Amino acid sequence: MTSLTGDTDVFASASSGASPRASVMFVATRQDELPGVYGEEHRRAILAVLDELAAEGWTLSLRRVFDPEAPNVARALDTGFTHTHDIAGVFEAPDLESALAGTIRLEKAGWARAFRTEWLMGVKEFAPVLGKGALTDHGWSFLALWEWNDQWCEATPDERTEYDFECDIAFKGDLALGVNIAGRHRMDWSHSWHHLGAWEIDGPDTADAAIRGHERVADFKFTTSRHIVGRLAPLADLIAPRHG
Repeated sequence: MTSLTGDTDVFASASSGASPRASVMFVATRQDELPGVYGEEHRRAILAVLDELAAEGWTLSLRRVFDPEAPNVARALDTGFTHTHDIAGVFEAPDLESALAGTIRLEKAGWARAFRTEWLMGVKEFAPVLGKGALTDHGWSFLALWEWNDQWCEATPDERTEYDFECDIAFKGDLALGVNIAGRHRMDWSHSWHHLGAWEIDGPDTADAAIRGHERVADFKFTTSRHIVGRLAPLADLIAPRHG
């Protein structure tokens, strides 16, 4: 699968002909309202599947995308404080086939009892980029899905290239704010969304400042976006049963 756009000053292709890694994004809402639906045995079964996926080459922590020495323990965004869903996250799988199979294994282990989930899968286009102070506290994450609008479809190739480099100005500003960017993931093969971006940030104020930078360069003249902000936490805690 080819990239939808070319490399820029900030972004470079994630691979050179090799099979790209797959991304698995989830946005999930609790549905274990009643006792007996989802219990500790289901949580343990989910964690066992996650251990299997890690052994099979999955990356389960955004931190590990930037630091190969970081623990490969599943982490996700706690989003219930400001979104209608409770958790969100992004894993990386070796390929699309294993990505789909992995989500089915998680659902069967008990995930479907605890959550109503929107699974979104894509392939990695661009390599990760580290921001200023890359190894400092990054306890939060920002996820962005975006799709190009009719104006982008009507633009000429030169206008699209000019737009990409205008957006690069904003992305350089993100890096100066300390944002770590996990590359870019192409999602359009199965969704209306064209791309996913996953960031490590130090808090919501950084996400706000970064988006203001994108607004200044008119990033959104060609796109519609969906943004998710949450504090990173161990997934084992976030999937704890509500009822003992």
